[in-house]
Amino acid sequence: MACAGDVPTLETLAAVSLLRDALPDLRIRVVNVIDLMTLQPREQHPHGLSDQEFDRIFTKDKPVIFAYHGYPYMIHRLCYRRTNHDNMHVRGFRETGTTTTPFDMVVLNELDRYHLAVEAIDRVPNLPSRAIDAKQAFLAKVARHRRYVREHGEDMPEIRDWQSGKRDD
Repeated sequence: MACAGDVPTLETLAAVSLLRDALPDLRIRVVNVIDLMTLQPREQHPHGLSDQEFDRIFTKDKPVIFAYHGYPYMIHRLCYRRTNHDNMHVRGFRETGTTTTPFDMVVLNELDRYHLAVEAIDRVPNLPSRAIDAKQAFLAKVARHRRYVREHGEDMPEIRDWQSGKRDD
């Protein structure tokens, strides 16, 4: 799991927490990208990572779910020559939303913790079949969120008050 931006980072950490609770044997690495230029090869930008460094961090063959606060194509453009580019699945701004709650905007763009966790389940080989209950629970949370925000006009307390390291309902 990779992320760039404050809200995507928070949602990535929450998704990882959900996945670790539901699938404790799943190995997950979190990469928080502070400087997007590090994604480029060193030959193209002074902050860029060498191919060896990039592969060490992002692997050569594992799926990477990348949550980004901007347009997904930007991450793809920065990484398109990298070894594992085909396994990089970027979630980002989709110009979907309206005047609503902060978390609902993230849900509408499918950049929330539940969609990120489902994306991870769908992308890790052999995981979808043994994680069907977790996936269904995450999708049920999205449906519950939608009902709650429509009825109350605010995010659910478990979302508003979430902190890294605390368990989610």
